[in-house]
Amino acid sequence: MAMRERPDPTRATLVAVLQQLNRVESLHEGRLADQSLELPDLERLLTRFWAIEKDHVKIPVVLGLLLRNRLVEAMRGTGPAPHANGGRVRYHITAEGKKFLLESVQDPDRIA
Repeated sequence: MAMRERPDPTRATLVAVLQQLNRVESLHEGRLADQSLELPDLERLLTRFWAIEKDHVKIPVVLGLLLRNRLVEAMRGTGPAPHANGGRVRYHITAEGKKFLLESVQDPDRIA
């Protein structure tokens, strides 16, 4: 049996971001305004993540990949007054993102 290769840092960060977005959505079920995170929130939560510390994976790049693949959606403001949060962008996991996350956790060697 071949030695297990080191996990891909970018893919690991993709999964870590999706996990954080899924977690915050679950924690704040029923409160749409609290079910998303801004970039600084994600950077703070993942500061000590191995791929970010050792391989210098950039969360904005990962978010771009997730957005492009429709695993995450970006929202400007929430509720009836989108300008209430200064127009900052918040990120929210999509149904496709949840599906990808579930598949990644069940089969970590699978490349989507």
